[in-house]
Amino acid sequence: MKLGVICDGISRDLAHCVNVMDEFDLEYAELQFVGEHEVGDHSTAEIKEIDMLLRDRGKPVSCLSRHIFAGMSKTDTPGNPLHTRHMDALKRVIDMAHIVGSPLVRIMTPRKEQILFGLNGAEKWNVAHGAWDAMLPLIAPAVELARAEGVVLVVETGNGTMVNSNFTGRKLIDDLDAKDVLKILWDPANNCWCHETAYPDGYEEAKDDYIGHIHIKDVQVDTPRATLEVKEMGHGQLADQFQPLANALRADGYDGVISFESVYHPGNGDFESGFRLCIDKFKAHFS
Repeated sequence: MKLGVICDGISRDLAHCVNVMDEFDLEYAELQFVGEHEVGDHSTAEIKEIDMLLRDRGKPVSCLSRHIFAGMSKTDTPGNPLHTRHMDALKRVIDMAHIVGSPLVRIMTPRKEQILFGLNGAEKWNVAHGAWDAMLPLIAPAVELARAEGVVLVVETGNGTMVNSNFTGRKLIDDLDAKDVLKILWDPANNCWCHETAYPDGYEEAKDDYIGHIHIKDVQVDTPRATLEVKEMGHGQLADQFQPLANALRADGYDGVISFESVYHPGNGDFESGFRLCIDKFKAHFS
């Protein structure tokens, strides 16, 4: 399968990251922060330098990942100042995507309301009324922009975002009638927070051409204690799910990129050393 890494998890020094990618035979570069800036905030000259470096080293860009729409809430409205800032940033990221040849641009969704849907009384007493419906017109202009610009958006399943499971990711795509231009960026470890088991449950929700991109890391969640621990790969709660998930992706012909997300460190703050402790196991499962 097509393997890559979220580059700033190794280093914001892109040249150094590419050297490490070569060391471990990783092909696809996912860009989030490069140097001092998040994607969408680089100058024309900086984007040209990024593009030349990656092309010269044979590293196609898999996805440009900015935190579009993250931090918004159900009280925000289409066209308000915050929404406008996010849409302007999305336009800049899409412009960069055209230059560096990225087929995908990541978006997020607004802050999570805990209970979105309810039955048998919960719909009256427990649901965050209107939260889901209020999100749709915030995302819809991004979908139309992507159609016009010829790029595909991927919405990440986040820990604290409205889309935090493959179920909600699929529902968003269906509610917007956007399967042609909006896919799920599936982060199975993030989905652990809402207790969606990666395989088979999460996979079954998204396997019918809803998955556009995948992030892989391992975690241990303790929702009652509001605590998340990133674990060395194979030592968290996804340890027994990686291989059956990889097998299913192969069997069903998944042709997107799988990015290793290097957010683990072994207690010393050194994320590159955390990457080196995990990457062989990542490749053993997904190569």
